[in-house]
Amino acid sequence: MLILFTILFVTACNNEGSKAKRILSPSSGNINSLSVVIDNDLWEGSIGDKIRSILGAPVYGLPQEEPLFEMRQMPTVVFSDFARKNRTVLKIEKGKPAEIRFLKDAFARPQKLILVSGNTNNEINEQLDLNAEKIVTVFNNEEIKEKQRRINLSLHINNNIEETLGLTINFPSAYRVAKENNSFFWLRKDLKTGTMNILLYEMPLDAISKGDNTINDIIKMRDSIGKEYIPGPLEGSYMITEEAYTPFLNETILDNKSALETRSTWEVKNAFMAGPFINYVIEDRINNRLVVIEGFTFAPSVEKRNHMFELEAIIKSLKIK
Repeated sequence: MLILFTILFVTACNNEGSKAKRILSPSSGNINSLSVVIDNDLWEGSIGDKIRSILGAPVYGLPQEEPLFEMRQMPTVVFSDFARKNRTVLKIEKGKPAEIRFLKDAFARPQKLILVSGNTNNEINEQLDLNAEKIVTVFNNEEIKEKQRRINLSLHINNNIEETLGLTINFPSAYRVAKENNSFFWLRKDLKTGTMNILLYEMPLDAISKGDNTINDIIKMRDSIGKEYIPGPLEGSYMITEEAYTPFLNETILDNKSALETRSTWEVKNAFMAGPFINYVIEDRINNRLVVIEGFTFAPSVEKRNHMFELEAIIKSLKIK
């Protein structure tokens, strides 16, 4: 019995010790700001160029060029203590077998650390090329979750949206309902330099065709909604899809349902106003309808990436009942 008790006691202590090792500090960092851990000579060469081309690529649909992520480079030797607490980290290791690893909560919580290694520069660049899309997606998803966490600290409560459209959406208390008409909702946040906006409405299930005419149907739908609900500053002016800008169309999943994502720019017919938008058309077959949710920003003369990212995070909180 004494031996058995001793074994159990030692095992319990070891378990407690292993748990203690996983007590992690909270992560830190601005939204869409990455730490890139890479030695200076690699950062200044082809590997650095490759990283910048992937993570510093321009965000599609913005009127001015802005990068997907801000990057802060640091040599491996200084990646310790507080530097390890950044929420999103890309770490490059040369002189090791070629591979990529996606680590969760390695040094802080929540944290995504992507480790890319290779014996040569070419091997590292090859790993970056092969996994470019996944790297961007992993970091973007982590930042969406963090933005949603911050939004949830101060939510606007509006039961009318759920009662009318049969869905919920988490948006900050800084937003207000600018217009409510039947099954149409327009949410607005006032800025010093303009506004951030979210539109919510429903359409018949057959309003958007699949195939070559999909984008034309989406533009037609947007423009009809703009004409009816989104007036411009002058008589006879209203929001439309900018004709000079080719929309980005992507099939995706939102709330576990098939959806079409469109990114482009809007303008006001017969007036000098414009800005970026992101639009999702969601197939709600259970309720025999399309649910449409769109975010758009009007903020002249300022950068708009972070505004649009907030709108995207709000949109992706949508849950259809």
